[in-house]
Amino acid sequence: MSRILIVDDDPLIIDLVTLNLQLSGYDVESAGDGAAGLARARSGIFHAAIIDVMMPKLDGYQLVQQLRQLPQTRALPIIVLTAKGTLDDKVRGFDAGADDYLVKPFEPQELLVRLRAVLRRQQSHPQSWTEILTAGDVVLFPEALQVRLKKHAVTLTPTEFEIVHCLLQHVDQPVTLATILQEVWGYDADEDVEMLRVHVRHLRLKLEAEPKAPRYLVTVPNVGYRLAVSP
Repeated sequence: MSRILIVDDDPLIIDLVTLNLQLSGYDVESAGDGAAGLARARSGIFHAAIIDVMMPKLDGYQLVQQLRQLPQTRALPIIVLTAKGTLDDKVRGFDAGADDYLVKPFEPQELLVRLRAVLRRQQSHPQSWTEILTAGDVVLFPEALQVRLKKHAVTLTPTEFEIVHCLLQHVDQPVTLATILQEVWGYDADEDVEMLRVHVRHLRLKLEAEPKAPRYLVTVPNVGYRLAVSP
């Protein structure tokens, strides 16, 4: 049974999410603020976390950042669930290390779909993901969630790593947005194209010498993206 951590300062949200997750067969623990959520994550074993943003003591962005720095939660699937729904808010969430972002008010069924998707990605990695993958200047280190371009190594979030891994499977070839969404998130939804673009934008900031003129993560107009390895 998957164990889920919910961190939110609204008891009604905690009760709603807890009920729906338990009815779907999940084991649930909760915390009412960011500091308590961090302490709970440090002391327990969880398979995913659902985190609010606007909380006392430690906000959701700070909590996600700190979870990404802890060895035991570095690869923990994290869904941000918040009323803050602007593009800048989403960018902050993904920059902090979130894997998915859902805006309140929300449909419990949509949260369940997204939770199943992040858990499926976490639990069904192929054995080959333990192997170092190389294509030209690009080297992936799955166990460390790192990518190296030439001699420059960068640590990625789990979702960022999976996007690069997906593109590497089709190196130097255009990959459609729908294909990336299906392979990385496990479903293809038009509203999540924006989420994918935010992730790619952040990847470029991490990997490219000139993010506005990318050398590796190239946009293919009206199609999707291409991992350009060949000169």
